[in-house]
Formats: sequence, structure tokens, C-alpha cells
Amino acid sequence: MANSTHGRTLALVGATGLVGQTILQGLAARKFPVKRLLPVASSRSKGKTIEFRGQEIPVMTVEEALEQKPDLALFSAGGDVSRQWARAFTDIGASVVDNSSAWRMDPEVPLVVPEVNADAIRNEDLLIANPNCSTIQLVMALKPLHDRFLIRRAIVSTYQSVTGTGQAGIDQLEQERAGEEANRVYPHPINGNCLPHCDVFLENDFTKEEMKLHHETKKILNDAQVEVSATAVRVPVEGGHSESVYLELERSFSVPDVKEALQLMPGLIIQDDPMSNIYPMPLKAAGKDEVFVGRIRRDLSHEQGLHLWIVADNLKKGAATNAIQIAEYLQRSGRFRKS
Repeated sequence: MANSTHGRTLALVGATGLVGQTILQGLAARKFPVKRLLPVASSRSKGKTIEFRGQEIPVMTVEEALEQKPDLALFSAGGDVSRQWARAFTDIGASVVDNSSAWRMDPEVPLVVPEVNADAIRNEDLLIANPNCSTIQLVMALKPLHDRFLIRRAIVSTYQSVTGTGQAGIDQLEQERAGEEANRVYPHPINGNCLPHCDVFLENDFTKEEMKLHHETKKILNDAQVEVSATAVRVPVEGGHSESVYLELERSFSVPDVKEALQLMPGLIIQDDPMSNIYPMPLKAAGKDEVFVGRIRRDLSHEQGLHLWIVADNLKKGAATNAIQIAEYLQRSGRFRKS
């Protein structure tokens, strides 16, 4: 039931999008205590309903949701919407978890992956930022290694699913695969192709996606000395994002030590038996909440160098699941106002 006798009044802004739909599935699967769901979408979705826990619930405007004074608002409708409306919800005392890039680098807004830095959320924080999908899976593997060996440098190459571009990215790929005239969201065909182009290019010739990895990793690990350079590539895959990661560690390490540190990280699963063809793949990560790491090996040219291969479903842990985990942490911590 969407309306129960206990739990939270929850506004989901962007309820009809890919991430919004994944959040709805996650809230139900994880049995998050929702007393009343307020699904919010743009005026284009007026008259639509969304299904949640067996009920069809009419989509509403953001103004209508505000009038209901929710305890919690999960935003997944893009940066412009978040910048316009997130503070309106915190002004009425609601906690907001925002999945856009709007607030991530605001020094007053915690940027949180719960397994990594839930303690960054202060009692007074009502607005919490959900990191970029590629950053989330990266820091899940980097955190235990940084704590034990001190990471000084990371070079990351991403292989990013078309689902990161939303339904439009999936549509272009599927239309091209079917031999149809595609409505292009990318500047080139994506079927049978790899585009070293995620988000827009900046004056330094890196893309915004690549700079998100640079800046967000430092903030989440709370260490400005961790240097990150990235190349982000869009690939014709739907199951999740993959990352080839090269690290330089300050302290001496062995590969067994590295694996031991990674094994202790909640939500991180090692798949590393290459002789048996076992390693993380987006095909296997699709629909999973965990982050998978494998191809763990020492670099051949630098004695402090280490290679990893990291895979996660970008709609799940890379977006929806992480947002729900933040909400679960707030619930456990008694951070919501009394309802």
C-alpha cells in the first residue's frame, strides 16, 4: 500500500524518469516506510499515474507536493529543477536528497555515499547531495584502499552505459540496432561505437563528467591531495558503468592486502578469478545494488601502482539505491521531523 498508517510522507520529484522509476522499485523492494507517496513530474505528465506497491497514484506538480508538507523529498529531475525547488522543501523542514549535480560541490551541502562518509551529514543538514554515478562506484572501491594505503593518484577510464543518458540514450541505441532512423541524443551513432564524450566539453578539454570524478572524489574522501584524472567514454551497453582504474599508493602494499581491505567494505563484492574468466561485467551487474571489483593487479612500471576494474549498475547504486540508502540513514538516525 502506498498509504500506510506509519512511515514518511515522501515526495519523489522526477517520478516518471528512468531514475525515478528505479527509486520507486527500490523503495518497495527495500520496504522503506512510506506513509504517503507524492509523485512529482513536469506538466507534460499531467493526467498520468505511477504504480507503487500495487496502487496507481496520480502525478502532481511540485507546488502541489509542497502543499502536502512531506517529511522527505527525493529529487531526480535535473539540476535546473533542483536549483529552483530543493530549498523550498528544506524551508518547510523536509529533508532533501538531490540526485542532480546542482548542489554537489556546494561546501555547505554534504556529498554522501553512506558506506563511505555518512558521518559527513550533520544534524542541521536538510539538503544532501547524491554523487555522480561514476563517482559513487569509484569511491566505494577507493575508500578502503585510501584508509589503509593512502591514494595519491588515480587515472580513470570509464565505459558508461547509455542508460546514463536516460530513456533518450536507450532509444537511440535500440533504434540504431533495429536499423531505424534514430532520434539522436549523442552527436554520433552509438551502436557499434564508443564515444569519448560524456556531457559537454570544457575549456580545459575535459568533459563535465570527467571533472565530476576529479572534484567529487576529493570531497567524498575528504582529501584534496588525491589527484584524479579521467576519460569518460559512452559505450553501447545498457547494464551499467565500468571503470578501468590505475592508482598510485603512498604506503607499501601486496595484492592480498588490497583484496583483504576491499573484502571488508560493505556493498563491495570482489569478482577476481581471471583464470576462470571471472571478473565484473555490466551484463552481470545489471539490476544489482552492489559494486563489483576485479582485475586486481600490481602495475608493471611503478612499484606503488595498482590496477582495478570496477562495475556497477548506474541506475541502482549509481543513483537510486544510493539515494534510498541516504534516506534510510536519515530514518535510522532520527533525522526526520516528527510526523
